[in-house]
Amino acid sequence: MVLQNVCFMMLYFIPAFLYCLYNNLAFVSLSAFDPTTYYLLLQFRVVVTGIVFQILFRKHLSSKQWLSLILLTAGCMIKQIDFTRTDAAKISATPEAQKSDNGFHLSINLVFIFVQTLCSCFAGVYNEYLLKGEGAGVNIFVQNVFMYVDSIVCNAGILLYQGNLFEAFTRDSLTSVFQFKVIIIMLNNAAIGIITSFFLKNLNSILKTFASALELMFTAILCWILFGIPVYINTFVAISIVSYAVILYSQNPVVNEAKHISEKAKYLSERGTEEV
Repeated sequence: MVLQNVCFMMLYFIPAFLYCLYNNLAFVSLSAFDPTTYYLLLQFRVVVTGIVFQILFRKHLSSKQWLSLILLTAGCMIKQIDFTRTDAAKISATPEAQKSDNGFHLSINLVFIFVQTLCSCFAGVYNEYLLKGEGAGVNIFVQNVFMYVDSIVCNAGILLYQGNLFEAFTRDSLTSVFQFKVIIIMLNNAAIGIITSFFLKNLNSILKTFASALELMFTAILCWILFGIPVYINTFVAISIVSYAVILYSQNPVVNEAKHISEKAKYLSERGTEEV
């Protein structure tokens, strides 16, 4: 039993490393784009998630489901269109990302987001695969422990590779971490991770990604209130399209049950047929 759990824990190194890379790239992306643009660009993960989902679970999405994915992608592309043709409405990037006239810095940042998107999609779908397949009978909190322990090991490995492992545990570094706001953020992200595992266990990664798209509306409003980032016409149109895509998908969502649930339903169905 112990050996089985150890082997199962090793499988979690795959999503743990991908999430580790995703989180580190998030800091790079957020330094280049404003929060609204950042989250809009990340919505490309919906299409990629659909492709990875079909491959791992061998399920084919319907035409309506793919239409909703395409609309969601279109909303992200429209966010980058300059409708007003003014300096204020250019692609929302930081001054550092706009220094180069040939757009080199912006291209590099878009590549980072693309890699980040791939990491997020594959990690999310693979995590669902473990929750519903190999780990269908394993307690979900035990699986969360496996994920977080593996994530700590992966982050420690990256720090060691960068030569910053020991610097991360100096007095100044620990003092900067153990602050009220930082602790609140860590607790919030930990809670999000646990809720996400329940979401993937009972629903699926595609629906989870669609639910994340709702962040766009709230992010745009909060950025306008807290940081004074204006909401231009392209942002409004993009959010409208994303919202419609979510509504369209909700009319025909993907169903992907855990292995033990589907097997139990099949057994009850066969038993009922025999009794008749």
